[in-house]
Amino acid sequence: MAISLVKGQKISLEKESGGGLAKVIMGLGWDPVKSGRSIDLDASCTLFDEQKKVVDVVYFGQLRSKDGSIKHTGDNLTGEGEGDDEQIIVELPKVPDKVKFLVFTVNSYQGQTFNEVANAFCRLVNASNNQEIARYELSGGGSHTGLIMAKLYRHQGEWKMHALGDPATGQVAQQLIQDMVKFL
Repeated sequence: MAISLVKGQKISLEKESGGGLAKVIMGLGWDPVKSGRSIDLDASCTLFDEQKKVVDVVYFGQLRSKDGSIKHTGDNLTGEGEGDDEQIIVELPKVPDKVKFLVFTVNSYQGQTFNEVANAFCRLVNASNNQEIARYELSGGGSHTGLIMAKLYRHQGEWKMHALGDPATGQVAQQLIQDMVKFL
């Protein structure tokens, strides 16, 4: 059963998945508020080293990390449909040792604020059995255009997740780098 995370909560991915976690999916879902306008949210994953320097960014413009360990399944421009609107797949054993942090963000590409977004969530799924490990509801709206959702990080040889849910301003992940570094 998935844990419903709250802002600031940390979990051990190994414990929550029962051990042997190799591939995870970070899913992002949302609906436009009833204004009838479509909302183009974008999920991204920024890889950082121990010195808090960017190693790579996976987003709609680069669907695969240079090392091949992380893959974005493609850009959803509207938020229409059920379930995950965008997914980022991470093969944890293939993430290079120099990468210490994976920070997941959501941005409103067209600059619409989160006041115009409904039913937004991110979730982490064990790809081997499709079991949801954790879910974080991104509710509450706000006048921001970006959200630093969560980070996965290595701690004593184990991957952990930290739910962040921190509002930010930027239409693409690269505009949130300074905000992300605060959480590393």
